[in-house]
Amino acid sequence: MGNLRALHDEYDQSPWLDNLKRGYLTSGQLQEWIDRGVRGITSNPTIFQKAIAGGSDYDEQFASLTQAGDSVTDSYWKLVTQDIEAALAALRPVYDESGGVDGFVSVEVAPELANDTQGTIDSARHLHETIDQPNLYVKIPGTKAGLPAIQQMIAERRSINVTLLFSLERYGEVIEAYLAGLEAAEGDLSAVSSVASFFVSRVDTEVDRRLDAIGTDEAKALKGKAAVANAQLAYQLFLERFDGPRWDALVARGAKVQRPLWASTSTKNPDFPDTLYVDTLIGPHTVNTMPDQTLLDFDDHGTLARTVDADVDEAKATMAALKAVGVDIDDVTRVLEEEGVSSFTKSFDELLDALSTKAEALRGGA
Repeated sequence: MGNLRALHDEYDQSPWLDNLKRGYLTSGQLQEWIDRGVRGITSNPTIFQKAIAGGSDYDEQFASLTQAGDSVTDSYWKLVTQDIEAALAALRPVYDESGGVDGFVSVEVAPELANDTQGTIDSARHLHETIDQPNLYVKIPGTKAGLPAIQQMIAERRSINVTLLFSLERYGEVIEAYLAGLEAAEGDLSAVSSVASFFVSRVDTEVDRRLDAIGTDEAKALKGKAAVANAQLAYQLFLERFDGPRWDALVARGAKVQRPLWASTSTKNPDFPDTLYVDTLIGPHTVNTMPDQTLLDFDDHGTLARTVDADVDEAKATMAALKAVGVDIDDVTRVLEEEGVSSFTKSFDELLDALSTKAEALRGGA
């Protein structure tokens, strides 16, 4: 048994693939990942920007769509929808076998909607109705404006991946939106599912930049520790909130926990171990979505042990030490949320620009 399968079978953590492109579907590579132990897929505007603009796999379908009169934006969504539907079919056996716990594929609403509550609601509803499959997650950013949209979608019994989470405070608000949405939903809740995507490595990137600027020995000693501590404390919040009479009443109606999903888990700093953000966050009722290379690295030489709650006091001490040397973690997470929304918006805009240029070339060729 490889490490990916052991991660799930022995530690109740689901390894997902943080990538999707047409070539995976046409070559059989996605099925190879599933056979190896991958149990779900996440995508985002940056992933699709690289997939669609970075090669010719989509050219034939795109040409057909533009020649039929589809706009560039409509064409984009049809390209994405075809990939998502094929991935959903490939992962449907995992969904069925797991009783609806795994086998999900995520597609994100347009990033320009991150601060538009009603626009997010309308888009998420449209995606769920267009791609009408039980193992679809629509991704909604966990911004302030996203919170009411998350609650409304859950109340409508639509499964949601809450993305771009960095702070414990916001994560608590996301859990509340999920619980309130479940309470507002009618009837049996067993078909409703959600994950909360807590971004990891980006926290170290920003915190370590600030620690370098501070420059003291005490500051430098904390490099590479903030992200894991932050995520481990998020797991404690998960354990606390999905417990007690309020949660028990929802479980009686079939509710599933909103699992923490560790995202951005590739190691950005070459001085750190390549499986740092997997090895340190293993525990039950969690997901870790990894890019291709991180999946390969962990399957080959990752360390299997329950670590996500192995030393909570150490995680608390790390966060206290960061504050003591002058790192404002609230400001860090605010900056990261803003940068995350901006980055996805930039990727989306760049992709539409590239498709517009390609459409002009196709029209010229015609």
